[in-house]
Amino acid sequence: MHDIRKLTFIGGGNMAAALIGGLIRRGVAPAHLVAADPGAEALARLAREFGVPTCADNAVAVRDAEVVVIAVKPQQIRAVCLALAPALVSKPLVISVAAGIPHAALSRWLGNDVPVVRTMPNRPALNGFGATGLYAPPAVGAAHRALAESIMAAVSATVWVDHESQMDTVTALSGSGPAYFFLFMEALEAAARERGLPAEVAHQLTLATAYGAARMARDSSDSLAALREQVTSKGGTTAAALAVLDAAGLRAIVAHAVAAADRRSAELAAEFGTP
Repeated sequence: MHDIRKLTFIGGGNMAAALIGGLIRRGVAPAHLVAADPGAEALARLAREFGVPTCADNAVAVRDAEVVVIAVKPQQIRAVCLALAPALVSKPLVISVAAGIPHAALSRWLGNDVPVVRTMPNRPALNGFGATGLYAPPAVGAAHRALAESIMAAVSATVWVDHESQMDTVTALSGSGPAYFFLFMEALEAAARERGLPAEVAHQLTLATAYGAARMARDSSDSLAALREQVTSKGGTTAAALAVLDAAGLRAIVAHAVAAADRRSAELAAEFGTP
């Protein structure tokens, strides 16, 4: 990836900035990256922070590009793709980071002979700790798949799904998932305050505990169930708390929540996928 000659970002928002920063940290020269955005302020920020060339004209920005990353809002992507299609004469790899836009719609707007990879990164990617699901049909070859994965890996863990419908579950799990953890952390912090801990102490302990549990799970070869059992002594405090959560049906609640997010993702994809 270090020898890529030109990678253009269409859209200069937070996700583009995160990817640009991640790629530069991995050795890609700023001169080989181009950012395009109609907003002068966004372009000035990217030029100032990363030293990348910028352009207000999408068609000019993608000229001779090997890769084009489309990082605009889902509501804008149809118009952006249709306007961009005539300029993609070199048939670059196009990577979409727009949530909920089906692959068929992207191909229809960009041209069926343009290789397209659809991705679903999440918000923690902005801090370099994200998770991204990727999908492409078999017609997109191994080289393009590997290139797309290497680009997204600059800011996140990456996983491929075999069926595009699974991207709705990716959205429900990792796309929406950070909010689930934030909600649980809010509840823990509030419970600790109600039991008398000072607010700042409750906050620090909540953050440290969540971070430590995640690192422990990530660094261990044990299953999540095994790790839970390791910190749960029979008849102890953890067992008492888990019994309450089990009795309240926490697992079923989580399953219903993920199913609701999955359904909503499919509904939004159907809306955005219309011609």
